[in-house]
Amino acid sequence: MSSYSHGTSGTALLGDTIGANLDRAVAMWPDREALVDVPSGRRWTYAEFGAAVGELASALYASGVAKGDRVGIWAVNCPEWVLVQYATARIGAIMVNINPAYRTHEVEYVLKQAGVSLLFASLSHRTSDYRAMVEQVRGALPELREVVYFGDPSWEALLGRATTDATYDALSCDDPINIQYTSGTTGFPKGATLSHHNILNNGYFVGELIAYTEQDRICIPVPFYHCFGMVMGNLAATSHGACMVIPAPSFDPRATLEAVQQERCTSLYGVPTMFIAELNLPDFASWDLSSLRTGIMAGSPCPVEVMKRVVAEMHMAEVSICYGMTETSPVSLQTRRDDDLEHRTGTVGRVLPHIEVKVVDPATGVTRPRGTAGELCTRGYSVMLGYWNEPEKTAESVDAGRWMHTGDLAVMREDGYVEIVGRIKDMIIRGGENIYPREIEEFLYGHPKIQDVQVVGVPHERYGEEVLACVIARDPDDPPTLEELRAFCEGRLAHYKLPSRVQILDSFPMTVSGKVRKVELRERFADG
Repeated sequence: MSSYSHGTSGTALLGDTIGANLDRAVAMWPDREALVDVPSGRRWTYAEFGAAVGELASALYASGVAKGDRVGIWAVNCPEWVLVQYATARIGAIMVNINPAYRTHEVEYVLKQAGVSLLFASLSHRTSDYRAMVEQVRGALPELREVVYFGDPSWEALLGRATTDATYDALSCDDPINIQYTSGTTGFPKGATLSHHNILNNGYFVGELIAYTEQDRICIPVPFYHCFGMVMGNLAATSHGACMVIPAPSFDPRATLEAVQQERCTSLYGVPTMFIAELNLPDFASWDLSSLRTGIMAGSPCPVEVMKRVVAEMHMAEVSICYGMTETSPVSLQTRRDDDLEHRTGTVGRVLPHIEVKVVDPATGVTRPRGTAGELCTRGYSVMLGYWNEPEKTAESVDAGRWMHTGDLAVMREDGYVEIVGRIKDMIIRGGENIYPREIEEFLYGHPKIQDVQVVGVPHERYGEEVLACVIARDPDDPPTLEELRAFCEGRLAHYKLPSRVQILDSFPMTVSGKVRKVELRERFADG
């Protein structure tokens, strides 16, 4: 059987724009809560939220923002972020998400590359003074006409331009509505351009698979600037009449549990490290999380013991694992509500409705048999329109058949569930043998002296490449030796997979979105 699967469904794709879909929610559930900001205590019913979105849309239009114009947003999670998301969609402006962790060099590149004419920004957060950074780069950005800061007179001044009789350009659900910059591990980020159809349907079907209704209240501690927050969180909520709950401007484990308890949230989002941080709070057992039933875990594989605790101690019996990438709006694969523990920790689920996935030979493009590794490709409504103003880079990722090449190595099981086994560029070829670093990493996690480990390939004169284990030791004063690691693997891993070298580190180099920069590890230790 070949590694191809498509999601059949009796539920049709939505043909709406985001604005039209929100109008439907407002009409159906005017008095239900749409948005709660726990830090400030502010609340909006769907009727109030719809009115606030309409006011901001009108103000933007009166400010000269038209369909297709790029509006940047550089801010931490707050209600204004959500209002900008829906207001730009309402008038057909393209919202450009900017990572709050960016510094001047990165923000200047993004604002220039996207041609942003109006920018919304936080005033400050932690060590970031956004106003000072904007002033530093503004001279290099002739297209940037106006900057509006949340919690500043400029926000009120913008809203003051709203009128009651604005008529907007006609919109299609296939119009571009959002540009999200993928961090990448080399070079400048690329702007994945997404349509109403891409992200509205993805949010809707992710919500469908965890059975969202207007009774649900979703705690969203993940960032809005990423698809996890604004699509799987916000759009999944509004397309079902559910409530969006903001626990804090950025992730805080205590504030997250407080929001779940106070707002009686039924769903909680996070990457595994967030759930680990919540479970490890000294007073974790004192929080009342009994209102939870579901949630989404994504970003990286979930350790089995963590999943057991999330289900048992956080009451999230229906928690779902999602897999995807910004370029696919983002989710392509998802576990189902009744999947067992092994499927939730050993796989990233099966294909979503109306999407196709296949696993191909990276060299030939031919679909592999089930049970064998290859590159995961996905096709369907969710594939981006392209990288903003970069047709060559788009063609490198999306082939002539409209398949998005993920760059991930995967195995499709007989039952259609998919395991991610690594990245193509991370694959090590030693003496003609293909080695998948994740397999060795998962195995080495079991060594008592290892807290964390990353495996990379480094040049070798005879074999082409050899296996280097970069290790963070549990006890810095007693790190594992190469001999200990090899003895631990001996007889349990094939000889060619055994580490040839070990490097003890205090930390790993990371991208702004929290992924380990393996390319940097390879470069740093290439010469031995």
